[in-house]
Amino acid sequence: MLGDLLFQHFLVYIIKVTGNFVILILLMGRGMNTDTIAAIATAPGNAGIGIIRVSGEDAIKIVDVIFRNKNNMRVLKDYKSHTIHYGFIFNGDEMIDEVMVSILKKPGSFTAEDTVEINCHGGMFVLGRILSLVTGHGARLAQPGEFTKRAFLNGRIDLSEAEAVMDIISSQNELALKNSLRQLRGAVSEKIGRLRKGIVYEIAYIESALDDPEHISLAGYPEKLEKRVDEFIRETESLLATADNGRILKEGIKTVIVGKPNAGKSSLLNVLAGEERAIVTDIAGTTRDVLEENINLGGISLLVIDTAGIRSTEDVVERIGVERAKKSLQEADLVVYMVDSTVALDGNDYEIMEMMKDKKCIVLYNKSDLVPVVSLEEVKGRLEKEALVIRTSVKDNTGIGEFEQAVKKLFLEGKISVDGEIMITSLRHKEALKEALESLKLVKRSLTDSLPEDFYAIDLMGAYASLGKITGEEVGEDLVNEIFSKFCMGK
Repeated sequence: MLGDLLFQHFLVYIIKVTGNFVILILLMGRGMNTDTIAAIATAPGNAGIGIIRVSGEDAIKIVDVIFRNKNNMRVLKDYKSHTIHYGFIFNGDEMIDEVMVSILKKPGSFTAEDTVEINCHGGMFVLGRILSLVTGHGARLAQPGEFTKRAFLNGRIDLSEAEAVMDIISSQNELALKNSLRQLRGAVSEKIGRLRKGIVYEIAYIESALDDPEHISLAGYPEKLEKRVDEFIRETESLLATADNGRILKEGIKTVIVGKPNAGKSSLLNVLAGEERAIVTDIAGTTRDVLEENINLGGISLLVIDTAGIRSTEDVVERIGVERAKKSLQEADLVVYMVDSTVALDGNDYEIMEMMKDKKCIVLYNKSDLVPVVSLEEVKGRLEKEALVIRTSVKDNTGIGEFEQAVKKLFLEGKISVDGEIMITSLRHKEALKEALESLKLVKRSLTDSLPEDFYAIDLMGAYASLGKITGEEVGEDLVNEIFSKFCMGK
């Protein structure tokens, strides 16, 4: 009884305060286009198999015109959902290809619409011929991400789950893939949903009490609400705390290699990349600009940046490279400092060591196969106590395994783990959480200042709306279109 009353008051409140409840229902209640779309769902280029996906009200009807089974019959409409059938694609009496056709009837398909997938030979010419036949019989070419967009608009998935689809496609390591799969299965949605449910209950309670004080009392309520708001703040802050590691997980560890000229920086990049990506010579100052390379190091991604050797120079071009090297160092998640053991430490080394303070860093005492001029102990003595120094010879490929383990220890042990943990990897989600947290802190301030209950409800509604941006329940059409425009074609 109380629940029904709270819900009724809450609907009235949304309309009164936001004025957009009808818009929200139209967005999510989901006046979908009924036209039929089609696209090649496999990557461009010749392959053994190619897939053309067709989805919409007339998907089965359209493909039925061009498909014949082994008995030369057009019978797709009679097949059960989630079945696959052998046959041929025809253009009139001309056979185009031998195919397998999958039937997925609404609402059990990815888009929640009737969907047909034509599995044909993977040559671009034959794929183009079949796609042309499909569009010629009434389908239109799908926009990038339109299949996933329809899944969202039809309530099959929410916006955070839709974004996880693209994250899975672009995953560069095992940890990123696991986190994206958890998000696709609803880990983020579930957490955000629980938060919003708790917040909306408090909003409805306040509004109900204000509208019907005879039946619902606010006596002692501010004290109870304060405890609940503290819980909401802790949960929101906990999610926000994962955002930096989430960015690293998704984009890779931004790793900059610094050191004096000819210390072995470019050689290290080549060893990590497994190919000659950087020019290596005995001439100091060969590297003039930053060079970036994505590297998978034992299951984690590194965006490795090779920089110009840091030294004082009168060469205008080299000086620009040195300044860019310093800027890259400041922006890095991890600094790899290459020390040339055959050259004495000087002011350039001391400058690098100073810039490395408060950064995660690994020091490579390189060229250990040669007679040293500077000792390992001297290098350690100049560094902060917690700095990790590894003896290496990039030329002989020694110490590289130890370096790999050191990177894992810095970023995996107690730092980044997706086992059972929700990781925020989207900047959009991070900004929405920050907005929600700010609104919740305003509620806390209103409670401290003993302001009227209306103030609590307004800021709680702000937090509720901000969290709704993550799952897509509080977004505009422009943002939806922008998000799905970044998807690949056919997905």
